[in-house]
Amino acid sequence: MPASDSGYIGRFAPTPSGHLHFGSLLAALASYLDARNAGGHWLLRIEDLDTPRNLPGADQHILHTLDAYGLHWDGPVVWQSRRLEHYHALLEDWLRRDLAFYCNCSRQDLKDFAGVYPGTCRQRRLPADSSHAIRVRVDDRLISVADRLQPPLVVCLSADPGDFVVRRRDSIIAYQLAVVADDVAQGITDIVRGADLLDSTPRQLWLYQLLDAPAPRYLHIPLLLQRDGDKLSKRLGSAPIDPDQAPATLFRALHTLAQQPPAELARAPVSEQLDWAIAHWQPRRLPGAPQFNQVYPAGS
Repeated sequence: MPASDSGYIGRFAPTPSGHLHFGSLLAALASYLDARNAGGHWLLRIEDLDTPRNLPGADQHILHTLDAYGLHWDGPVVWQSRRLEHYHALLEDWLRRDLAFYCNCSRQDLKDFAGVYPGTCRQRRLPADSSHAIRVRVDDRLISVADRLQPPLVVCLSADPGDFVVRRRDSIIAYQLAVVADDVAQGITDIVRGADLLDSTPRQLWLYQLLDAPAPRYLHIPLLLQRDGDKLSKRLGSAPIDPDQAPATLFRALHTLAQQPPAELARAPVSEQLDWAIAHWQPRRLPGAPQFNQVYPAGS
């Protein structure tokens, strides 16, 4: 995908573990509006590597739903499951250069370390084994995350989480590796996504350094929570959005993103709503706190 005239390339990357719910619509819409307001490209990637969690047919339902809401992407859709050769080539290179290592620690082995890897297998030189995880080495350099909305974040990865997994023990490529590899390959310049992924960003910035690739700009939007304090998610069974209710739901989403759409827009088709929203997109209106003030009943 060539760069747009503005140089901006954004993306939306849903996981097909369920249908799109209102929270995922907010992330898609914010990403779309940010790209279109900048005169940029907006790409779509299906992150379907975690095959045990994939819901059959969910990827096609996601495509249909985005289309119904007028969120039309540029270029072909990318499926991560079709890019395994690329991920494995990166892993082999890192292993060869001693930037990563095999690890056979189980969750039981690590349960007393509060989520921080203690370096058990760092120097063990375990042989290649499909049942071993692969961890990337980190050091004590500080990783700084600059975000367009959230407060600055500075993390020392050696203190938390330590050397982190880039291929799981079940041989599934880890999210951190796949998302960075694909963003680099697609030339992504700007990432707009939920604030629940903010704590993943330092690890991803580390991988950008390993790949000698420029990091994107980030905008982590606040989360929409259920009344029990959990975020809306496919895992928790949040109700899918209805393509047949696209105009009303899109207007509600613009309100939730604090874009202040005029009341008369509520009766407009999605194309007209999106034209207005692109022209008037103001991400600084989003609350800077890590959650919206508005909450919805569990299961909504």
